[in-house]
Amino acid sequence: MAPYESDDSRDAAEADGRHSVRRKAARYVVPVAVVGVAAATIGLVPALADSGDPHLPKITAQQLIEKIAKSDVERLSGTVRITTDLGLPNLGGLESSLASGAVKGGGDGSSADPTSKLTGLISGTHTLRVAADGPDRQKLSLIENAAEYNLIHNGKDIWGYDSKSNEVYHGTAAQDGAKGKDRKVPATPKDFADEALKSVDDTTSVTVDGTAQVAGRDAYKLVIEPKHASGTTVGAISIAVDSKTGMPLKFTLTPASGGAAVVDAGFTQVSFAAPAASTFDFTPPKGAKITEEKDDKAGEHGLKPGAPHQDFTPPKDFSQDKGLGKDGVKVIGKGWNSIAAFDTGGKGGLPTSHSGSGDLSGFLGSLGDHVSGKFGKGTVFSTRLVNALMTDDGKVYVGAVTKDALVKAANTGR
Repeated sequence: MAPYESDDSRDAAEADGRHSVRRKAARYVVPVAVVGVAAATIGLVPALADSGDPHLPKITAQQLIEKIAKSDVERLSGTVRITTDLGLPNLGGLESSLASGAVKGGGDGSSADPTSKLTGLISGTHTLRVAADGPDRQKLSLIENAAEYNLIHNGKDIWGYDSKSNEVYHGTAAQDGAKGKDRKVPATPKDFADEALKSVDDTTSVTVDGTAQVAGRDAYKLVIEPKHASGTTVGAISIAVDSKTGMPLKFTLTPASGGAAVVDAGFTQVSFAAPAASTFDFTPPKGAKITEEKDDKAGEHGLKPGAPHQDFTPPKDFSQDKGLGKDGVKVIGKGWNSIAAFDTGGKGGLPTSHSGSGDLSGFLGSLGDHVSGKFGKGTVFSTRLVNALMTDDGKVYVGAVTKDALVKAANTGR
């Protein structure tokens, strides 16, 4: 598969129902979350691994999926490089700011708030340092120009620190096995792989396509592709799986339109030894501004353990039979052609500016394609993977599908 050609050349409730829906929909800003919206039963193509370098025992796709699911890695440290190319217009960082505001849903206004800081990963190339020592201690560091952002989970505490602004965000992790609200932005190959595997159903082809070396470790290459490409913008997903541990080491998603990968995340260095205990220590620097999370957000920012052994079944919120999830999102279609539909409750199309700085509606409208149909009129906002249709009566249709597929869904409701 082409996505791996670069492996050897790289360094490696309802207070306001409508607002709740908007916050929920914000996760579709992250491409892989949309891919996993309509996951169902696993349908695998039992292809054997081709001979390659390194030479590894043959394994079927089913066996490799099971190997990932059974992986018990809880201790690791390493460096991850992630490149995201959605084809967004260059808005001087505005695109990240808009995504940040959507995810925070109002938030606490701290530059160290994890849910706002990590949305910067939706574009460009970033270097991350990651470490984990069991389910109660993880650390993620985002390396920036002359600055660094750290997100640390140590026991009951969650700390976010932005060295550029010298701001600290302090929260509390979910306790007693509570999962909390999952608003985590995918950042490592494991995170992306978890989401991609949720999308595997009977519309999917899953094969093993040889072997590779990633971060100096032998790996199998798992390839996930839509059986019928018509309507979906997804071309293929490649996951390099460590042959010994079953840990995803590299994730690459290429669009149906071809060209550069939309998401390319991989370890450039990794160790499965336990990190030093001091790795997870944090004391707010002198003079730093400290923001405490609001009580209703407790547990939202907890980092997941390093082990990629989450259940690969779809969320119970989503039901294609009943149509609506408890979050107000309706899933239209099946598999890779799935479209999430919801009503923002706002009429009259795109929002306008109240700041006196101009017509925000006109600005946003200029970034999209105007369409019409039985549903009325609307605007389609496109990226290389995720497309969204916002109608003038306040409905939104979003998915990893083409513009025509969105218009059809808006016209027919199915």
